[in-house]
Order: sequence, then structure tokens, then C-alpha cells
Amino acid sequence: MVLNTISVGTAVTPTVIQTYFSHYLNRKPLRQKPIAHISYHEGLLLIRRFLLYASYHTVEDIQAFTSQWVPNPPWGRVEEVAIPQKAIHDAADAIVAQLGHKGIDRIGGSRWWQWRRDGGDLKAEWVEMKADYEKRKRLKEDCKRIMLYVHGGAYFFGSVDEHRYQIQRHARKLGARPLTKSARYRLAPQFPFPCGLQDCLAAYMYILNTHDPSTIILSGDSAGGGMIMSVLVILRDQGIPLPAGAILISPWVDLTHSFPSVAGDAPQDYIPAHGFLSRPSAAWPPPNTDDMEQIALHAVERVVDEGMPRKTSQHERQTARIEAIQGFAVEDKLDGLLPEANPHNPAGTEGGGDRPGNTIPGPGHELSIMVDGKMVTVKDQIQMYATNQLISHPLVSPVLQPSLGGLPPLLILTGGGEMLRDEQIYLAHKAANPAKYPPGEAYMDEYPEAADIIAKYKPTDVQLQVWDDLCHVAPTLSFTRPAKFMYRSIAQFGAWALAKAQKTDIDILDDDDVSVISSGSDTDSDTSSDIPKSRQEEPTTKNDVVQGQSVATKQIGKAGEPLPAFKNHMIRQRINRHGRIFPLGAPSALPALQVSPNEIGVIKPGPVRKWMEAKKKWDSKFAKEKRKVQKQRIEEMAKGFQGFGDDEVPPPSALAGRRGLNMEKEPKRGKSWGMSLWSLWGSSHDEKTIKREEKADREPEATTVTPQNNDRQGTPKAGPQHSRPRSRRRLVSYTGQSEPNINEDTRALELLRLREAESHAQDPTLLSPTSRPQSSPSLPSTTASPLPSPPATDHSTGPLNTIAGTTSSNRPATDGKAFPFKLSLPLHGGGDFNASTLTLKSVGLATPMPEEGLEKRLGEGSTSTPINGPSTGDWAGDAEPGAKRPEMERFETAKLTL
Repeated sequence: MVLNTISVGTAVTPTVIQTYFSHYLNRKPLRQKPIAHISYHEGLLLIRRFLLYASYHTVEDIQAFTSQWVPNPPWGRVEEVAIPQKAIHDAADAIVAQLGHKGIDRIGGSRWWQWRRDGGDLKAEWVEMKADYEKRKRLKEDCKRIMLYVHGGAYFFGSVDEHRYQIQRHARKLGARPLTKSARYRLAPQFPFPCGLQDCLAAYMYILNTHDPSTIILSGDSAGGGMIMSVLVILRDQGIPLPAGAILISPWVDLTHSFPSVAGDAPQDYIPAHGFLSRPSAAWPPPNTDDMEQIALHAVERVVDEGMPRKTSQHERQTARIEAIQGFAVEDKLDGLLPEANPHNPAGTEGGGDRPGNTIPGPGHELSIMVDGKMVTVKDQIQMYATNQLISHPLVSPVLQPSLGGLPPLLILTGGGEMLRDEQIYLAHKAANPAKYPPGEAYMDEYPEAADIIAKYKPTDVQLQVWDDLCHVAPTLSFTRPAKFMYRSIAQFGAWALAKAQKTDIDILDDDDVSVISSGSDTDSDTSSDIPKSRQEEPTTKNDVVQGQSVATKQIGKAGEPLPAFKNHMIRQRINRHGRIFPLGAPSALPALQVSPNEIGVIKPGPVRKWMEAKKKWDSKFAKEKRKVQKQRIEEMAKGFQGFGDDEVPPPSALAGRRGLNMEKEPKRGKSWGMSLWSLWGSSHDEKTIKREEKADREPEATTVTPQNNDRQGTPKAGPQHSRPRSRRRLVSYTGQSEPNINEDTRALELLRLREAESHAQDPTLLSPTSRPQSSPSLPSTTASPLPSPPATDHSTGPLNTIAGTTSSNRPATDGKAFPFKLSLPLHGGGDFNASTLTLKSVGLATPMPEEGLEKRLGEGSTSTPINGPSTGDWAGDAEPGAKRPEMERFETAKLTL
């Protein structure tokens, strides 16, 4: 049956109806899971059912269906642009330089992957809110918030049309102008690695030609997240300016499936446990090694039966036919495959001595592994993005990079219930501590420069969020409550990264008052605000991982709330479906971090077994079609195609390797009501929120703000109430969350200062034994101190920051939070402080100001009578002898900077 709106609707409707009734009839077992929300439950099973139904169709059918045109909502603006050839060529040059001569030989040349068929020009879309666009044009401002978003889809399906409702949400929350790759960017298997990587890099080069890198955020989901990581590594190694940060949503970074979570069934995920399969077609699967050998021997007419020797038995002929169909061979003989005789087995690793076979992907050999006591040789290509020999390449599986240090700040969001959970957790820790998580010995031997790369780059700041029981790329279900919390977190990190890179405040939308998350008007079964305190405690085990503290420390907050400080270059968080934040378990309790480096990038029996079982069913169902396609491909290849030169050998699946004189142009996009309805469902929350925002703007109201002070135990104390007009914009500032790099060469004084600053940040009311009043360097204290003065340090971005943190010239702020008033005199240009800001903040005891200084600051005619007392500097009082000095008062004052 053709893959269209009617057929898909017919296939998924029974699932939607069944889920609706079963959800309400069996709600008790679902209570502690995300599927307690009916919208999430139905969305999850709907996607799972669609992927299963799509697997009975060809790759071309899936690509055509997911790339169909989808209408743009009236509140959004879309502008299609063509990526210029210069950016495309610059991207190709960077990839060639990154691969080197050895890498170019391994992928089959440097020209075939740059080829595009007629009508396949690289295009992209600017997506932004229409209101933001009109405001920017009215004020004649340049856009300083750009998100380059790369969509996912296992590298072989998906499009910007399919993902636009998600991209528009990012644009609305961040106030950004995302640039997204269009539906015509090159997809595998017709355009395998590094075709898509070149397109992603070219899009970044295009933005870089007209915008500062500090205004750019990279973002991607699933396969798009994996490509973003490879883009960042290329930019770092080739000296190309890096963006302000990157956001990776469930990134797919290990195509070898070597981590434990992939071996499970992942019942809370929609990704097929056996991987992606499809009906045989001209695009997939490509000719395997046996097929290619037939062509090399000029024996195309002899396929299977004809190619067997005359004296071959009927059993041998039958076995050959089965292997040709199923794409793998099973044998009991292990001669020549023992570990000591096999250089492709990870010898010396845990379990390596008992595992014969070629388990490390690489050039010159087929993958083979012991499964249930039998040797399995994998002949068919497993992943559509790359051949079996290339799935372990560091640009294909970024988790195998020598180092992920030296990158801009990263936000990695992973679903606790998804299959790819472990590789994402490992990726985050590897980036934050490259030296602790190096590649295995086999990869270190293959890349001798790896040790130098590890030592060269400093750790990367990473915020890792593991969301309890959520599926792969949960923001896909944007109409659900857990996804909405994710969008909040993404906007908060994106604004923080931009503020850090641009050294300025970034204001983002605060829609808490009008969001359906806060109001509880969503269709979900409960709201986070209605949960009793007893349910704010979580069990100490989640997703089969022992966790730390079981009581929530924080909530996914409103816009403008500062990020926590990085510890060991990481912010490690576990978040439940209500948006409550818990500490993530210790590294020793996470299965992903217990995997030996020598076992990463090594294929495992579990995933291979699941793939084999599913493939037997598919091959049996489509055996006749597969053999027909195989024979057709062999005959076409024997006739010859247009080549790229003697040194160019495209992969078997590459369309470039079988291009002819009369090749069809790039197919045009169709229209689908089914995709349109899905997009409308996904953007329904945005539409409701925008209407509420418009209503709120028409009816301005005053809100009550209650300042709160915390005592040493962190208990809030209510203060006086003030009313001011509602503002839906909040400032996000960089307030020194990033850690300084500490190593064995760090001086003792610097280490002591850092430790004291950390203690003060934990409890600012405490004074250290060596603390003293913080006064201006040019204004000595009025009292002698028995303790030596600490070395002068710069607290401009630390926890002692008082006024800095805002771009406004007349509105003071501290720790990224603006005070609710403005100054009549500007701070910048006219000085760093004035009379209105002297008492906003203090870190010690008050120090009276000299008369001359006060006159200068307070204006002519102002007087000040200093109090006589012991003097340790040039400033002495004029009081009468015997005058008693009053006791010093403790109050908050501003840090003076002359």
C-alpha cells in the first residue's frame, strides 16, 4: 500500500482509540510515569506505530512522506534562502583537511560526496516569529540570536517541514531566528557520510559570513545532534570560530551500538529495538560484499545458482540463496577467528579473550561476532549513514573522538527511558573530563595523534539533564507537559550561552503567567502545582540507576533564573515529569560510565541478535523483492556509470556511484494533510500561548513582587510587597558559573582564593578567618587590621559582583537580576557607582568615604565629617582629641571602583 495520509491514518487510528480507553481503564500502573499524561501516552504510541508501519515501505516512500509541504502558521515567518557555493566549498575544504589523506582514502575519495543531482541545490529556511521580525525591522536591529538547527531522522528521513513546529517553539521561547536546513538537504543512504556533514558545515559557514559567532547557537536532535558534535570538532581543529554554545537533544553519537542501554528493549521509547528496517528498493539495501565480488569477477549473469560450481550440492546452493537474501552468514567453525590470531578483536579488554571475531569496525574486513555460540558474519550494511567499516569513524560516531574538550558550552538532554541514553551520558562526561574518558587502545593505535589532542584541549562546560522515563527526542511531543519543560530549559541555556559569549544580558520571554503548564489548562491529567509535598520525593532508583538525593532541590524555573554553578565542568541533573530537579547519581552508579574505553566502538551480541531476528522476518516477507532488486543493481553496475576518477570509489549505497546520463532530477515535494494535522497538533500550545499573550498585553495589570531574604538554613523570609507593571521579558546573565581551570600548576594563593570564594558563595553571610572590609584600593580603611590584606582579585564575574551584569547604563543589577528601579545618573561613563547604589550590596564592613571623594560623588556643596581614629594611611580625621569613635555598624554597601 502507498504511504500517504489515508494509509497512515488507517494504520494509526486503532492505536489512538485503544490507547485512549486503556489509559483511563488502567491508570494506576501509569501514575509515576510520563504516560500518566494522556497526550504523552497517545503521542508516544502513535509515533511507535507509525515507524512500524513505515518499515513495511521503501526508504524512498518514507523520505517522500516526511518531506511533504506543511503550511506555516500565520504567527510565524519563513524565508527560504540558498546556501552560496563559497560556503559549500569552504565546508568541503574543512572536511578534507580534517580527514587527511588517510581519511580521504578510507571514505573513497574527495569528490564523489560533493556531487549533487540536478535540482538538489542546498537550501535553508529562516524561521522566526512574525512579531519578532517586525520589531527587529522597525528598530533596524541586527539579529543577535541565531540558532542553526539540524533535524534528526536516523540520517535517512525527516525534513524541516516535519520539524518546523518544534523550531518555531525554539524561536518563540528564545526570541531567536533559527536557520534550519531545508527538506532537500542530502539524506542517506543515497547520500551517505560525509554528504550531510558537509551541508551542516556549509550552513554554519553561510551564517558566519554575515554574523559574529557569539550570536550563534547550534542545536540538533538525534542524528542532527550527532552531526552538530562532528561540526564542532571540525571547527575546533581547523581553527574556525566556534559558536556561543550548542544544544543536543538525544544526540545519536555511537552508530556501533556499544553501550548497555541499546541492548535492552526500551519499552518507554518509540525507536524500534531492532533498529530501522525497510522494504527493499533501489536505494536500500545496497549490494553487499558477495554482490560486489560477483561484479569484480565479471560474472554478473551468474547470481547465486549460476555462480556456484557445477559439483556444488543442493544444500550448499540453498544455503547460498538464504545468505544472499538475509545478508549475514552463520557458521560453527571458528578456525582463524580466535582472539590471539585476530587483530580486529579488542584483546586485553573485559571479555575480549572469550570473544572471537572481527568486532571492531574497520577497513579491510567484515564484521563478525559470536552470537549464541555461533559465529555470525554480517554482510549487509547495518546503518544507512555509513558502511559497516565506517560506523566507528570519529566523525560518524563522535563518542569515539580522541577528545571533546575545547568546545563551547553544551546542553545535553537525554530521556531516561530511551535506548540511546547511555551513550549520551557518556558523551557529556567525556566532554567535561577528556583525560578520564579516552578512546580505547585500538583507536589510539589507529590515530597516533590522539594523545596530543587529549592534552591540547581544556575541558568543556556541560549541563547534562536526564529526564526520568522520557522517550527519544521528547520535544517531538511538543503538546505534552514534559516537553514544555524541556523547551523552557533549552531557552534558558541558550540565553545564558549567548550572554556569556556576548558579555551582555539577554532578555527572553517569560510566559509563565500565560503558559498552559502553569495554568493547568492542558489536557494532561494533573499539573505540577497540584502535587502534594509528599510526592515531591522520589525513589532513589530511576531508569535502573541508583540516584543520589531523593528530594527535589529545584524546579525547572521561570525565564531569567540563573544557571547553577558548574562543578568539575558539569551541571548534572535528573528531572522528573513534573519539572522537578534532583541530583544525578554519582558517576560510579551510572552504567554508562562503567564501560571500559576498550569496549566502546565494539559491536555487541545483544544488538546484533535483535537485528538478526527482525531481519529474518523482513527478509522472509520481502525475499522475492530483495533478490529482484539485487539482480537489477548488479546488472546496472556491470554496465557502468559515470565515474569521478580512478581514485574515487563511492560507497555501494551512494547515488553518486550509480549516476547515469539520464538520471532523474530531485523529486518535488508533495502536500500531505496528515503531516499538516500533526504540525497543527504540535504547534497548538504555541497558538494558545500567543493568544493569551495578546490578551495580557491588551489588559495590563500590576503584579505583586515579594522580596525574600534567606537565613542560613535557606528558609525564605517574607518582606514588604511592592507593585509594578507586569513585564514578560526577563534578563539572563552570565554570572561566573563556569569554573576556572585548576591543575597541578595552580598557585597556592589562587587556589585559596577560589576555595574562599566557593565557601562564600555557599553562605554569603559567613566571614572567613581572613576576611576584611572590601574597600576601594585608593581609599585605605580607617582602622588597622591585625591580619594581612588578601591579594587584590577581580570579582567582576564572581559571586561578589554587585552592580555589573546588565547592559543598561542606568539600571543596576546583581547576580543577573535587575533592581526594580532606574538611576537618574548613568553608571557607565559617569562612574561605576553613585549615591543611589552605595548601599545595594556589600561583602564586609562599612568604610566611610573621604570628604573629597564624597564631594566628588555627591556634588559640590556636600560635606562629610570624618571620624578621628587610628590611621593606617594618609587619610586622618580632624576630630577633637579625646573624641570617642562610635562602634562600627554593619550594613550593605556597594563595592567602590575608582
